[in-house]
Amino acid sequence: MKKVGIVAEYNPFHRGHAWHLLQTRQALGECAVIAVMSGNFVQRGDCAITDKWARAGAALEGGADLVLELPTVWACASAEAFAQGAVAILRAAGADTLSFGSESGDGALLSGAADALDSPEFQPALRRYLDQGLPFARCRHLAARDLLGERGAACLANPNDNLGIEYLRAARRLEFTPAVLAVPRVGAGHDGGNHPDYPSASHLRALIYEGKLPMDNPASLRYNERGVLSRLRELGRPDFDALPDCGEGLANRLYRCARQATGLEELYTLAKTKRYAHARIRRAVVWACLGLRAADRPERPPYLRVLAANGRGIRVLRELKSDLPVITKPAAGHGIPLLELEGRCTDFFSLCRKRPMPCGAEWSTSPVVRTGEGEWK
Repeated sequence: MKKVGIVAEYNPFHRGHAWHLLQTRQALGECAVIAVMSGNFVQRGDCAITDKWARAGAALEGGADLVLELPTVWACASAEAFAQGAVAILRAAGADTLSFGSESGDGALLSGAADALDSPEFQPALRRYLDQGLPFARCRHLAARDLLGERGAACLANPNDNLGIEYLRAARRLEFTPAVLAVPRVGAGHDGGNHPDYPSASHLRALIYEGKLPMDNPASLRYNERGVLSRLRELGRPDFDALPDCGEGLANRLYRCARQATGLEELYTLAKTKRYAHARIRRAVVWACLGLRAADRPERPPYLRVLAANGRGIRVLRELKSDLPVITKPAAGHGIPLLELEGRCTDFFSLCRKRPMPCGAEWSTSPVVRTGEGEWK
């Protein structure tokens, strides 16, 4: 049986995600779909709209067979680190194919871009543009254009294509050679607006926050704004220096702005320059308020954490040959440093719900199971 891996946030799970899963199954035939999904914090630098177990359960209903957690130290990170952690988990879980949404739908084009970014000529070209003080994403596009031409580099401006390229690069670093399925994206674009059939996740989140789309007890940093600022104000300059991706003066800037700002949007606005992307600042704020440091992210994920599975997904786990422990029971995570850290992240997430929740969910919530019997067999 083929095992296809998908990297996702499902924030929230919507019809576009279900379409991607359906297209993947139609392209590959009989297969098991393994989704590695961000936990309670996501790449854009905020809480997920709802908890990881609810989103994993929705993914099962929408066509996934097994949902594994991407820990916060990779989930709330740059595209490169995000891809590295996710693809490492899929490799360990036995995936033989990578499927992802793509604006271009052209796997060969994305592979060529990945080749260029990993070529020895790329870093000198990148440095020439960085030295001009331009934003990193712009510099990368210009350097790639020097090597590939405008058409070859254009895909770097597409959010899903860009992530697909990072998945391919991560696979190479891991000496992992899966088949690649780039599924053309439909409906509203990434962070786009409404669409009659396939609205974007950002549009759905906006409707939820406005109370126009029902969701029980959504989450956002905005619901715990003073708690976030309080944590940031407790930190000294060395604490900001210890955050990932905080070079080029960003650590000092965040330290100053955190002590001046009286709200999160004000903090983001004060800290932003043309060099620091908004998402980079937001991620640094999440890491700082969670008490995370760059040193907390190991080279590779040390376990496979099951969030949800159906009968086919449980079969995947039974057949799995991996050196990594598979965590299916909450108590089994005690004593694993990264999972203990994840527990602290989940406790903070509980305070970021519209209606704050008690702590301890990490150790009391079992995976979502859909086998008919409602238990592991």
